[in-house]
Amino acid sequence: MRQLFSRLPRTVVVLGGVSLLNDAASEMITPLLPVLLTATLGAGPAVVGLVEGVAEATASILKLVAGRLVDRGVGAKRLVFTGYTLANIARPVIGVASAWPLVLVLRFADRVGKGLRTAPRDALIAGATLESERGRAFGFHRSMDHAGAVIGPLVAFGLLSLGVSLPKVFVWSLVPGVLVLVLLGLGVPRDAPLVHGRAAPLSWHTLDRRLRALLIAAGVLALATVPEVFVVLWARAAGLPLPWVPLVWAAASLAKMLLAYPAGIASDALGRVPLLLLGWTLRVLALAALAFVHAAGLLVWALFLAYSATLALTEPAERSLIGDMAPAAVRGTAFGLYHLASGLLVLPGAVVFGLVWQRAGAASAFALAALVTALAAIGMALAARLAPGARGA
Repeated sequence: MRQLFSRLPRTVVVLGGVSLLNDAASEMITPLLPVLLTATLGAGPAVVGLVEGVAEATASILKLVAGRLVDRGVGAKRLVFTGYTLANIARPVIGVASAWPLVLVLRFADRVGKGLRTAPRDALIAGATLESERGRAFGFHRSMDHAGAVIGPLVAFGLLSLGVSLPKVFVWSLVPGVLVLVLLGLGVPRDAPLVHGRAAPLSWHTLDRRLRALLIAAGVLALATVPEVFVVLWARAAGLPLPWVPLVWAAASLAKMLLAYPAGIASDALGRVPLLLLGWTLRVLALAALAFVHAAGLLVWALFLAYSATLALTEPAERSLIGDMAPAAVRGTAFGLYHLASGLLVLPGAVVFGLVWQRAGAASAFALAALVTALAAIGMALAARLAPGARGA
């Protein structure tokens, strides 16, 4: 209990507040994006998968670039600020897009911003904490991130209930986006290189073999990860009314918010690997339920929340494990590689999921995802157990 309420470093707390505000802006629009694409712009599920896949793959590649820049002495705060600025300019403009290709371009720009900020931000958090409290720090950050994801959909629900049009909800996301930049600019200390000196040349073969195995397994696991926008389409097909979409999204984010911080603390106390195994096993079960359970009413909410909760259980342990393994001199690069590996395969995975849904139905798509997730989680667990410093291995 003492650990739960003990003080965290200022950098961790401020970056948590930044993530709360940014996710409030982002999650005002994210659960509505598939509805905008399909109902307003006439796109199909395959296009939804293409837009999300391209967006996440782009972000993943740039996370490696940004992480590498941090290790070469570029100011982490500068990269983080640039990334948040770009994202909070692109997102509101989606509301005035007249065709899905323009949405694709704007979503691409939004994710470029995410790619620039994520690895430097994670490196800042890892560098500000000791290994014994790193899980708690990442758990706090993820909890704040999910708190923003609770606020954003509730604001969207309120706007829709007041008669604000769907496109204008996207425009309103500019307000919390401006607050993000104010807090980041004033709250995070002035830039200083996290690493002094020249970073070693990046070569896959020079990485520890256990780290390479972990990164490969993370990529395969990402291939099977179902973007939550597809769960929105599943819920709509099950009869969930449009104004309730932001609410169920907010409820799912609330579940993740409540789980992330305790999960991070548990990974410090019990080990990273046990938390990973628990989260992945529950994710397979949730995907199987989405495939085979005929849901209606409250059961739609329950299954949506269950799948989202399984994602939160593994987030702090995964990021803490990378922070534990990576020497300070290459920590930015290590986080960049992790996000690259865990995100690069999102594009083919999302597109294949959308195509399977379109041709064989939602049940087949979720069943396939459950099977691949089970296989990938086994490989990820084996890799994590080999990882140096993997507490609980």
